[in-house]
Amino acid sequence: MNKIEHIGIAVKNLDEANELYAKLFGKLCYKTEVVESEGVKTSFFMMGNNKIELLEATNDDSPIAKFINKRGEGIHHIAFDVDDIEAEIKRLTQEGFVVLNDIPKKGADNKRVVFLHPKTTHGVLIELCQEISLKE
Repeated sequence: MNKIEHIGIAVKNLDEANELYAKLFGKLCYKTEVVESEGVKTSFFMMGNNKIELLEATNDDSPIAKFINKRGEGIHHIAFDVDDIEAEIKRLTQEGFVVLNDIPKKGADNKRVVFLHPKTTHGVLIELCQEISLKE
């Protein structure tokens, strides 16, 4: 793992959250994106070398909707940048971590992603991110 790629924050209303975080950070989000496969609309703020991702559910069955219904708004996950996501899946599985999706899927911000089950990471949902290359 190279660095924290971003911290994901679940919000009920992305427009309101974007306004609040723009005031907090003193800058506007640089990107919004819908990830249909995850039922989520996202926005990103750049903070130095790190990013903050805000996530709003686009349907009641999405993981973000379920998270907010169970826990309320707040930190949803911490994402780490990796060079080889398949190698990390193999390594972490051998170390006893449970990977929620064995095959990386396309996530927001031009990334391939997998998640580790929070039951194996002391309650923290961990996302692994690898930049999608031009070859893919």
